[in-house]
Amino acid sequence: MQPISFARSFLSKELSKSVGRASVVSTVLQPAILIGVLGCAISVNVQAAVGASTNNDNPTNGLQLISLNADEIADENDADNLSNIADMLDVADEPDDSIDSVPDESALTDDADDIDTEIPAEVAQVSLNAISPETLKTFVAVVDLVRRQYVDAVNDEELFSNAMSGMLTKLDSHAEFLDAEAYENLRAFTEGDVGDIGIKVNYQPDAGYWVVTEVIDDSPADKKGIAVGDYLHQVDEFKLDEGRQVNDVEQLLTGIAGTQVDIITSKAGRRKHTTTLQRNNSHPQIIETKLVDGIAIVKLPAFQNNSREKLLEGLINLNAPISGILLDMRDNPGGVLTSAVSMASLFMDDTDVVQVQARQNKSRVLSTQGDAILKPLPLVVLQNRYSASAAEVLASSLQARKRATIIGEVSYGKGSVQSVIPLNDEQAVKLTVANYMTAAGKQIDEIGVEPDVTLSGSENTWEQQALELVKARALDSGIRFVRKNATKE
Repeated sequence: MQPISFARSFLSKELSKSVGRASVVSTVLQPAILIGVLGCAISVNVQAAVGASTNNDNPTNGLQLISLNADEIADENDADNLSNIADMLDVADEPDDSIDSVPDESALTDDADDIDTEIPAEVAQVSLNAISPETLKTFVAVVDLVRRQYVDAVNDEELFSNAMSGMLTKLDSHAEFLDAEAYENLRAFTEGDVGDIGIKVNYQPDAGYWVVTEVIDDSPADKKGIAVGDYLHQVDEFKLDEGRQVNDVEQLLTGIAGTQVDIITSKAGRRKHTTTLQRNNSHPQIIETKLVDGIAIVKLPAFQNNSREKLLEGLINLNAPISGILLDMRDNPGGVLTSAVSMASLFMDDTDVVQVQARQNKSRVLSTQGDAILKPLPLVVLQNRYSASAAEVLASSLQARKRATIIGEVSYGKGSVQSVIPLNDEQAVKLTVANYMTAAGKQIDEIGVEPDVTLSGSENTWEQQALELVKARALDSGIRFVRKNATKE
């Protein structure tokens, strides 16, 4: 029993020190990143935001909007007649522009009163003796049992890391302990990364199961022993059957880089096994923009720090007048919450976008900032059941102001905000710190956003249906994005 006595002594000392350091917690919480998953709401720290807004290489610096008929080409004199619009864009791209400099700051942590980061007095004053000795004894006994009896050797560092992870995931499905790789991938996501666990699956009717057909070398799945031929039975709370489509399963396995997912697998004929994996097989996301009959179709896969700039850059590169926009947010898991507010600011002005409710029963309302550059353009938003979190924030705000028609199916229903709290340079804790609702106070969590027009059947036809709806409302003359120097040539 010596290992148990030693471990109990160690735990008692560490718990005593941690209770005595309650005041340190508020300091650690300050440089937080805010995120929510399946969808997510992130707000990155001030340094990242300022760096993004003052970047001289910003591809949208010096844009102009030129209004013209579809069959016209503007000459040099046309640019002179559009000084007001040019001035508007100049302001929008100034470093002190509220769209660029505010939303990417910690919109939920820039005010000490907004989120209560102190440990409640009733917790801080609890004596260590209030924790059942039997609970501590049981914990240490389990550690000792695993040391001696588990089939593979496991060091104490891994055991305690797993214990922390288990403690957090039991709070809710979004809380978790982030190791160095997961933390780095999560930070990378704000600049454009989404991740998966590194497997491909297909439904095999002969077997009656979803079967792993590919495992990427050195991926999270590979490291945890997932192999080709394994059956995949469940992803998080979603059970898989023949009714699922390949796209469904791919979207369940994919999410914000660095976040975790639980999968239930089995070897053929053997017992099912639950494995927790982090989506560390990351890959950049690209905002795809194309022009069809004067309508700009924008595929927005997630909300990152640079989404606003990338969207505007895509409109410039079309190099043609635009008479309407189709914003495709299908499969968008969310992202930087304030990036969604920046996006809303392109289409609406003086508008409340979302309410954020933290623990202290005080709501924070995030509103649009600056000039609504794309306000004249008709807008249709396409969503599906995997559109979540920040994507739902944008859709609900556009819908409430009747600024856009939302079509597709009911969105996922993710309405909580997680704070990624650095413990050191390599580790962090992701913890649910707030809930958010629509600007009108309607709940999103577990409800989602109801579309104005419901689509069914194959999603392959949805884009064309949405396109026809935008065409019916298209402007007679388009709006064209060009760079400033292009008007002087």
